[in-house]
Amino acid sequence: MKTVLTIAGVDPFGGSGMQADIKTMTAHKVYALSAVTLLTVQNTKEFLGGQAVEVDFLENQVDKIYEDVQADAVKTGMLLTSDIILKVADLAKKHKFKNFVVDPVMMSYKTVKLIDDQAIETLLEELIPLAYVITPNAGETEILAGMKINNKEDMIKAAEIIYNKYKVNVLTKSDLSDGDADDLLFTEEGAFWLKGEKIDTENVKGTGDTLSSALASNLAKGHSLKESAIMAKKFVSKALESNLQIGSGKGPIDHMFDIKGIYQ
Repeated sequence: MKTVLTIAGVDPFGGSGMQADIKTMTAHKVYALSAVTLLTVQNTKEFLGGQAVEVDFLENQVDKIYEDVQADAVKTGMLLTSDIILKVADLAKKHKFKNFVVDPVMMSYKTVKLIDDQAIETLLEELIPLAYVITPNAGETEILAGMKINNKEDMIKAAEIIYNKYKVNVLTKSDLSDGDADDLLFTEEGAFWLKGEKIDTENVKGTGDTLSSALASNLAKGHSLKESAIMAKKFVSKALESNLQIGSGKGPIDHMFDIKGIYQ
């Protein structure tokens, strides 16, 4: 069985972060490995805060995993501080991370900045250039490209700027108000649209984590980047369509929509 390592924060409610990663990897029949970067307090209604782990503790987690298993893919989630980002960059070089997917968690949608300016600068300078592919949302794409995105032409231009600047493949997620939910993959071959329709649900917690985890899982299994992106997009769409009703706020997507539950 292929293995995928998530280096991410913990969501005690289970809809995002490391829990979303592990559920997604399990649904893809890869073995999920995990190294914790952040403990959080949250539910579907609010995020009340987080506590970053010590960098030495993070390093020990990853080193012990790699003493035993060489992960077939690695993905990152929330890396709260510059010190943690630098440590992950060091670990990526030390262990030669394969199929390295960086979800550059900087913004929630386009409105809420999740890490400070110093951490953003460290992420851009030290970690993103090490990735095989990055999966920014619309707000993060604007930060990375240094431009506003108002239409699909802007999405292509922004993705190309990022690709040329960081020498990294880009899977950027749509946040446009028109009728579709098309995402964009940009590689050395140029722009490739991942077609999607907007799904009528407010239960969208964990979509970004899930997309990057599904992408990493498919890469670990040997699929090409384009194939992996197409399958990851399909997985997220199906998880959204299930419209899982958990919690009284904006709930999680249904990572287990295809699990049969035969051991009830």
